[in-house]
Amino acid sequence: MQNLSGVEGSIRAHSGGIEWLARAGYATRGFLYVIIGLLAGLTALGRGGQTTDSKGALIKLYQQPFGQALLVLAALGLFGFAAFRAYHAVLDPEHGERGGAGVAKRIGWALAALLHVSLGIFAVSVLQGTSGGGTDVRSGTAELLAWAPPLGRCLVAAAGLGVVAFAFQQLACSWRAKLDDQLDLSALSQRARTLAIRTSRVGIAARALVFLIAGGFLVVAAVTANPNDAKGFGDSLATLRDTPVGAPLLGAVAVGLLAFAVYQLIEARYRRIAH
Repeated sequence: MQNLSGVEGSIRAHSGGIEWLARAGYATRGFLYVIIGLLAGLTALGRGGQTTDSKGALIKLYQQPFGQALLVLAALGLFGFAAFRAYHAVLDPEHGERGGAGVAKRIGWALAALLHVSLGIFAVSVLQGTSGGGTDVRSGTAELLAWAPPLGRCLVAAAGLGVVAFAFQQLACSWRAKLDDQLDLSALSQRARTLAIRTSRVGIAARALVFLIAGGFLVVAAVTANPNDAKGFGDSLATLRDTPVGAPLLGAVAVGLLAFAVYQLIEARYRRIAH
């Protein structure tokens, strides 16, 4: 009986650790998107600001009062989220789709883990003063194109099409996903639950739109073999600003990104975490 109790306690501790990593990661993502959305909104209003991505948000966080402490917390949250996604990629605790769809989901989780590890490493490099701005999309595209010209173009095109596919998948999720099943909102009133779900859907769609633009530019860069045609998340936001209806369009997307930040904070608190 004592051995059984010890095993049960170990399982509870393990599950609690995974849940903590997930919630810390969602919260970190939420705060980074607050910064991205606010800066984009200020740009749309012509009050300074800039269009940026998660790396830019980390740098901006470091420049705030108590920036070092905030960046340490952000790095821990990013590494925690990476561990959470790696755990899902290996063990699939949600036991979702099987076959090709299941494999695609696991690959997506693995890529998310790698992305958040890279962001965590970037945060550490900022703390150490060795970031140098990091590797942006254009320089990465240039390296691929120069590495093996025919193969490099194919790889850039494949990356762009992958981002476009992810964007369309997220757009579909923004309207079809059963968020009320994924989130335990039972403690909220019906009105608050409805508002939380609608805000989450708007946020997912807004971020997907930016990824759709970024993926499209990667495909263009592959076709033209010109790395300057590639644009990351921040540059894609800037593209919206440069359209004929730039300020209102960028402002609307900025609000959507703030909605995505709210969605991440909702997930940090109310997400059902499968262990």
